[in-house]
Amino acid sequence: MEAIVLAGGLGTRLQSVVSDVPKPMAPIGAKPFLEYILKYLKKNGINRIVLSVGYKWETIKKYFGDTFDGMELVYSVEDEPLGTGGAIKKALRNIKEQEVYIINGDTFFDVDLQKLVLPNDSKIILTLKKMYNFDRYGCVESDDNGYVIDFTEKEFREVGNINGGIYLVKKDLLEAYTLDDKFSFEEFMQKEYVNLKISSKVFDSYFIDIGIPEDYVKVQGEIGKYI
Repeated sequence: MEAIVLAGGLGTRLQSVVSDVPKPMAPIGAKPFLEYILKYLKKNGINRIVLSVGYKWETIKKYFGDTFDGMELVYSVEDEPLGTGGAIKKALRNIKEQEVYIINGDTFFDVDLQKLVLPNDSKIILTLKKMYNFDRYGCVESDDNGYVIDFTEKEFREVGNINGGIYLVKKDLLEAYTLDDKFSFEEFMQKEYVNLKISSKVFDSYFIDIGIPEDYVKVQGEIGKYI
């Protein structure tokens, strides 16, 4: 199987603790965060990875090269920021199989990828993480069969399911749409979830987002337990 890793983040909110490297290269101990993501993908049977990269992408290429732990690495380079949607649209050109996993490069969600299965009528299934007492994330609402029925804005919630940042999609997911080169994948899903018949699956696995300094500090002592 193949995967796309969105590894082009600048990490502006992390500049107080990490500077001058792409966000996925933020050090966790002696290793970059991205290395943990790649090891996770290896554990889940992925053998080919397209890295969607931008800001100082040469740093990533120099560290990992064209193979890592037996997996082929291909670089999809953004000459200018394309947003998550534009990055995915460009990276999909390098995909050989009919289905592909898409992984955020600044989150770690320890789900079993084999448990993500696309329904016959859906082009995308997304992972959900149940959270408690939070206001940092918007929520994804789904029906009893797992089909997405709404995306809600950030507000305090005692309990809710957030987008875990891992997707299984059909390679032709975007082909029926006329899209700019630069767009937000999240906004695209919010607009088209009915037409795409977006499905979802809730996992109770370990989840961390290194996008803010507090969680970046927290992940230092946690992530090694899962890889």
